[in-house]
Amino acid sequence: MLTLTDTARGKLEEVISQQTQHGAKVFGLRLMAQAGCCSGPRFGMALAEHAEEGDWVGEFGGVKVLVDAESAPLVQGAHIDYVETLERSGFMIQASESVPKGGGTCGCQSGEAASGEHSHGSGGGCGCGGH
Repeated sequence: MLTLTDTARGKLEEVISQQTQHGAKVFGLRLMAQAGCCSGPRFGMALAEHAEEGDWVGEFGGVKVLVDAESAPLVQGAHIDYVETLERSGFMIQASESVPKGGGTCGCQSGEAASGEHSHGSGGGCGCGGH
């Protein structure tokens, strides 16, 4: 369904460990997706206390990633990494080339937004409005 780099898995282990030390119940990472415009799907991430009925659950070295049935077609083949540079740090999600991108004129800008790559919480600068 998707791939998770060792760097991303390590950072998730760290985040989950910190949360459980503070009393949170964490089952895994929930990855969500919405159809986007020309830059591809828009992704979101959140820690989940449990799996929901119909979820796909993948395990990556002990870290669980959950995807709901509605998001699954958009997440298919996605690549999740964690990057840390002087300019930014965070989880980066790259949609598969096989996931269809929207058409029309949505005002996408060049660079990151046009590549289909979004960091966690990023709107991507697409100008699609309401997505």
